[in-house]
Amino acid sequence: MKKQIYILAFLLVGVAASAQKGSLKRANTLFEMKAYAEAANIYEGKERSQDVLQNLADSYYYNMSMQKAIKTYRELFLTYGDSIDIELHFRYAQALKGVQNYKEADKHLSRYYNRKVNTPAFIEELEKTTPHTFEVKQLENKNSNGDFGLSFYGDRVVFASARNEENPSFAWNDLPYLDLYSGKLNTNGSIEDVKPFSDAINTDSHESNATFTRDGKTMYFNRTNKNRTKTGEERIAHIKIFKAQLVDGIWTNVSALPFTSDEYSTEHPTLSKDGKTLYFASDMPGTKGNFDIFKVSINEDGTFGKPENLGDEVNTRHREQFPFISDVNVLYFASNGHQGYGGLDVFRSNMVNDNFDRPVNLGSTINSSLDDFAYVIREKDNRGYVSSNKSGYDRLYGFGREENILTKYLVDGIVQDKNSQELLPGSLVTLFDETGTVIQDSIVGDNAEYLFKIEPNKKYKVRGTRKAYIPQDVEFSTDSKGKISHNIYLILESYADAEARVKENERGEVQVQLEKIYFDFDKSSIRKDAATTLDVLIGLMKKYEYMEIEVSAHTDARGNDQYNLDLSKERAASTLEYLVSQGIDRNRLKSIGYGELQPLNKCDKEGICKDEEYDVNRRCEFKILN
Repeated sequence: MKKQIYILAFLLVGVAASAQKGSLKRANTLFEMKAYAEAANIYEGKERSQDVLQNLADSYYYNMSMQKAIKTYRELFLTYGDSIDIELHFRYAQALKGVQNYKEADKHLSRYYNRKVNTPAFIEELEKTTPHTFEVKQLENKNSNGDFGLSFYGDRVVFASARNEENPSFAWNDLPYLDLYSGKLNTNGSIEDVKPFSDAINTDSHESNATFTRDGKTMYFNRTNKNRTKTGEERIAHIKIFKAQLVDGIWTNVSALPFTSDEYSTEHPTLSKDGKTLYFASDMPGTKGNFDIFKVSINEDGTFGKPENLGDEVNTRHREQFPFISDVNVLYFASNGHQGYGGLDVFRSNMVNDNFDRPVNLGSTINSSLDDFAYVIREKDNRGYVSSNKSGYDRLYGFGREENILTKYLVDGIVQDKNSQELLPGSLVTLFDETGTVIQDSIVGDNAEYLFKIEPNKKYKVRGTRKAYIPQDVEFSTDSKGKISHNIYLILESYADAEARVKENERGEVQVQLEKIYFDFDKSSIRKDAATTLDVLIGLMKKYEYMEIEVSAHTDARGNDQYNLDLSKERAASTLEYLVSQGIDRNRLKSIGYGELQPLNKCDKEGICKDEEYDVNRRCEFKILN
């Protein structure tokens, strides 16, 4: 977007006709005054120092010459990489996004944010979650020149334009200063009967971004200060929000709002449906980034409350601008601080209990890799307008929107016990594609509910698993013969309910109860009678292909402690190997020897019990792990 629409305007007089011959001092002065086109011309002829390269790259970036910006940033990073300010990584990444080089952009964004950034993955997920899809068409507008920021005005529309060739040229881009115009929007998508506002509104400075009360008698709009104020190291002509009243068909009583200032900018006003709240963008004290979204109450007597920052959910360390609050209290705004496609993207945030929730990017059908902004909509009609410079110049676009059908593709349900019907919080639910690859998984919470986003024309399987329960698989399809959404209850049955041999012991462990397995004295090899007993377990494990077992061996307390421990390990391992030899996958088994450490009775020392009491502790156990 040509920066006249949101960055501060400046009055620059007497720029040399032959800028390329200017001095470096002059280039720096032009750069400071945001005359980026002229500054770039001079910088190109100077020695490529770090400051020159940085200012040259920034000049191209701020003037939306992305290819030239990328080339210059790349030279800057290759030559002076170790000493470059971290903010340059952000701007370089934004330039790269402007040409959709997301892979390279993400490298710089990952360094900038000190976390992994994956824009392609974000975009892929966003296509399935953004609420609407848009059909966007450029509005026909005769004599269009840098038009943007359309707003509703009764049966007409109002927008800003640089079409008045009699206005002074703006040093940023050599276009005339902005004025406000009204026009009639025809059903064929053209704006006709375009008329400028009176001289009371349009001056020889910038005017833009008008918003109107419901009765059309009060207007709020931007106007750039004629005088520049020193802010930090720069002298800036800040922007103020002005108010005007319509009296006998004439706009009059034009005055700046009381919370505006020569020391900071307030811009892009928009009114709530009831007219009691004004939303705007500003870099006033208390701003979290370059520009934040604020709101201020409009009292019944026409006075204003104290501006309030909308907070961290909406605002970032970068730019949030062009707010629009719809009739159903949805906040739309432009941002380059939230993750997006490049440049400014349009986001929405719902008002919930007087606060705005996490913003959602509106997606690729309306956002581009360059600047998209000044979104307005009549929610009941699902029609609205947006501005963009994706064509290379600021232009007005109309759009219609529909619900994003991909958001309707989902599978959800609950996990519950087959017999008791009780919910089973803590269960694992896994979504697989048709190749068996895990797409998503989730541990269900106290409500035992799960939900996965899915895609059209695909086959899936959802599986519920829980320790000591039989997993359940359910296959479904979203192809032409399938459904968009699926509600699947995962009904799990515990092994203990399904099989008489499975019981829970006094320690809360779920075990397969088998006849006692005997080993020859001082041996660990499997006897024939033990094999017959183990064949029962093999049958169960083949019946339940996901059952996992821990084989544990125990001795009594008689004999040497270490000898008993080693013998129990050998017996457990021998039992596991027999199970494997009969076709059970080794990955489903675990063996462990406990020696004499886990007696079932009080016989934990030699010589204190009868033989039959010690015999109770000589055993193999088969605990279900999964």
